[in-house]
Amino acid sequence: MMGEQSVVQEELFYGFSLERHVPSDHLLRAIARFVDLSAIRQHLAPFYSPIGRPSIDPELLIRMLIVGYCFGIRSERRLCEEVHLNLAYRWFCRLGLEGDVPDHSTFSKTRHGRFRDADLLRELFETVVRRCMAEGLVGGERFAVDASMIVADAQRQRGIETAEELKPEAKRAVAEYLATLDDAAFGAATPVEPKFISPVDPAARWTASWGGPAVYAYCTNYLIDVEHAIIVDVEPSTAVRQAEVTAAKTMIERARRARPLAGAADCRYRLRLGRNAELAGARAWDRAAYPGLRQL
Repeated sequence: MMGEQSVVQEELFYGFSLERHVPSDHLLRAIARFVDLSAIRQHLAPFYSPIGRPSIDPELLIRMLIVGYCFGIRSERRLCEEVHLNLAYRWFCRLGLEGDVPDHSTFSKTRHGRFRDADLLRELFETVVRRCMAEGLVGGERFAVDASMIVADAQRQRGIETAEELKPEAKRAVAEYLATLDDAAFGAATPVEPKFISPVDPAARWTASWGGPAVYAYCTNYLIDVEHAIIVDVEPSTAVRQAEVTAAKTMIERARRARPLAGAADCRYRLRLGRNAELAGARAWDRAAYPGLRQL
């Protein structure tokens, strides 16, 4: 007999467990076992007032950002909507069924405010690396360094030719760019004037990769553990070769302070750093020393 859904009268009392409704093989369950954000309150304490109305819990914001990174949710507005609707996301963020999801504008204000001033994301990244070392996932002896180009959200048609045409009061990105003109990883990386400057995102460099079209882009530089392919350090830079080398030196110095290391790099790094020069206490930069290392 064909069934028919009848009008259901809502119960006055009911029980519901988020824990029971999140599958045991869900990705967030595997991640939650290793997420420990107890130290962020102490790290952020100097950036919050001891009086006044309580703020949004910073741990909640970080957990929501982890959800966005893991599931490719780039929009903060959409991230808030997904956390509001998805039971697994609510469980991971410890919101329960009745917990309020922060407004999307809170993310922008907090990330560009307290989180940036406190360098919180760097602290979280290094905490994860230390945890990987403790679990034996990072050997800490052999590393590879390379860079990837990231296309910026800017259009050539709206570009300008000189920095004098920029208006510092127009956007936060413009003010930040003008403040970093002397930074070796950005404005001072090379004396060559950029061909075009984007007024929307002036820190992005007009550049082209091998065989590709010219675009506005950044570079993300990585220091990678060769044995386990774990990223142990990241340093952004403008998309020019000189800035990539500066970023590589910065990452190596940070890693050397943690433990001795030996490194490998592709030809453009070696030409600028010196083929036989020792850098940051490491062995000579020579690919022949690591025959098992793939072409970077």
